[in-house]
Amino acid sequence: MDRRVAVTGLGVVTPIGNNVEEYWKNLLEGVCGIDFIKSFPIDELPAKVAAEVKDFNPADYGIEPPFARKQDKFTIYAVAAAWQAMRQSGLNASEDGNIDPARLGVYIGSGVGGFSTQMRETEKLLNEGPRWVSPLFVPTMISNIAAGNVAIRNNACGPCLPVSTACATSTHTIGEAYRAIRHGYADAIIAGGSEAAVLPIGIAGFANAKALSRSEDPSRASLPFNKDRSGFVLGEGAAVLILEEYEHAKARGAEILAEVCGYGNTCDAYHVTAPRPDGSTQSRAIKMALDEAGYSSEDCLYINAHGTGTALNDVIETKSFKIALGDDAGKAHISSTKGHTGHLLGAAGAIEAVAAVMALRSGVVPPTLGLDNVDPECDLDYTPLNPVEADLTIAISDSLGFGGHNACVAFRKV
Repeated sequence: MDRRVAVTGLGVVTPIGNNVEEYWKNLLEGVCGIDFIKSFPIDELPAKVAAEVKDFNPADYGIEPPFARKQDKFTIYAVAAAWQAMRQSGLNASEDGNIDPARLGVYIGSGVGGFSTQMRETEKLLNEGPRWVSPLFVPTMISNIAAGNVAIRNNACGPCLPVSTACATSTHTIGEAYRAIRHGYADAIIAGGSEAAVLPIGIAGFANAKALSRSEDPSRASLPFNKDRSGFVLGEGAAVLILEEYEHAKARGAEILAEVCGYGNTCDAYHVTAPRPDGSTQSRAIKMALDEAGYSSEDCLYINAHGTGTALNDVIETKSFKIALGDDAGKAHISSTKGHTGHLLGAAGAIEAVAAVMALRSGVVPPTLGLDNVDPECDLDYTPLNPVEADLTIAISDSLGFGGHNACVAFRKV
């Protein structure tokens, strides 16, 4: 028998706040986390703005200085987000805890992994020779190591499946965790994503691929669904959701924040960076999630869109919503939160899933920041500029990644 899946914990490290309360408050207040890059020289870079994490202290999340010194930022962010989420959930896999360690899993992915470690150690190799490359290079750089470290710190001995599907990564981790619990392979999973790719090589690579906004006005750099959009803005951070079998959560008296109720996973099989133009495969992932969630026209739906602010994505995503929802597309509440946070690549799906859960809980739709000149081809209700109150019953978050990866997860209000 398929089991129900609850969300019992949330944790974030973002460009607009390093806990869920601050992140959600700043989403609703229209705070933009994008600014000129502070962490390295930008004079020669083609794009000069990013959404960097600010005022982050690892010790605030139980992270010891020796651990923080040895790890890549993407691992540190993941550990911090998982620490928050586990504390909220109340799960404990210790000897006298409330979950069997063998039934607690970790599905935390990254699109890039330890990018700063890779860049630093490559410079050592080229400038000083191979003997100076750190023996910790590989176990610090590999993209699965955030999940490994979170598992170690939480005694999670169950299934551990770090996904890497570019910008769809953490929507896939949440969806696959949902399926694993639903079909009995675990009782709870720490699911999400982490990314720390705001580096010269990351900026140069995406900018030279014509994907990044080159605006030098931070407030006008990330403009999802805006006719003036010119590309995405690179962001960094992490987000984690604790997914737990519904009856297991109820039995221990946990607060259930939302119910995970649907998941779709498709591939464009079309192009390595461009989305399939007709929206057929993207819409199928969305419809799979909605159908599994039991969506009907009576539902009040919120969609946290992928909404990158690139020319192709926003138009084709609009088309995919229309295909998936039919006549209901016009009444859906939709927004992209990337105007606030930039694009967190492998962490984007998880940070946006947190926003979807918070929208359900609060009955407030976060705005699409900077949407003052709507593209006529993006003619759905994208919640421009200001939040909107709505009696939401269901929310979805979709993600579209390089390689043609499409993912969508659905949540219901509890």
